[in-house]
Amino acid sequence: MAADTDAPSLDWAKGWTCVTFTRDLTAEEVLTRYGADPSRSRLLDAEQASELPTGNFANGAVSLLRSGRLGDWAFCIEEDGVIGSWPEPLAALSRDTETYSVLMTEGLDVFQYWRDGECVENFEPNMPDTDHTGAWRDRVDAALAAHEGENAGMAPVVALVLDHLGITLDDTAVAGSWPSLTFSEDDAPSTPRGNTYAGEGPVPPQSPTGN
Repeated sequence: MAADTDAPSLDWAKGWTCVTFTRDLTAEEVLTRYGADPSRSRLLDAEQASELPTGNFANGAVSLLRSGRLGDWAFCIEEDGVIGSWPEPLAALSRDTETYSVLMTEGLDVFQYWRDGECVENFEPNMPDTDHTGAWRDRVDAALAAHEGENAGMAPVVALVLDHLGITLDDTAVAGSWPSLTFSEDDAPSTPRGNTYAGEGPVPPQSPTGN
């Protein structure tokens, strides 16, 4: 399918990234629910934030978190990490509200929807052996099918969620200045255990190897 030239550019969502969208929280509240200290954040654009040290180190894996608010929704884009796909941070994020999580990795992509601390949907798109129930499964698979062969990654799924939320988080917006900080996996609420969680779906991997 030919690319929609009127669609916002979402190149940022084509690589190894984990993004969450949570209703009615501030950027600072989002960082706090990840387990980070928002007072450590600095207002950095994408180029400045990319210079912060992230990846795997001797004392553990470190992610880059960039958070902000658009309309009624707060987002957090995580680079070099997958904390935003773990059950404990998602339970914290969605407490008394709702959260969408989209994980894009080299070997595993996962969509999740959480409400009031509970996992409502959790599946790996286009994988027949994961849960097919829920309102989002067919919509996510259809969005990916419409861009098959375009090397779009999970960008069509992010676009689907953004359209549903009525907000724009395109490449231009992401390149701007947002509260940013590095965050160690060891400081997150918890790490995933076993092969499943919340009773269904795939467990996202731990941090990527290398920078």
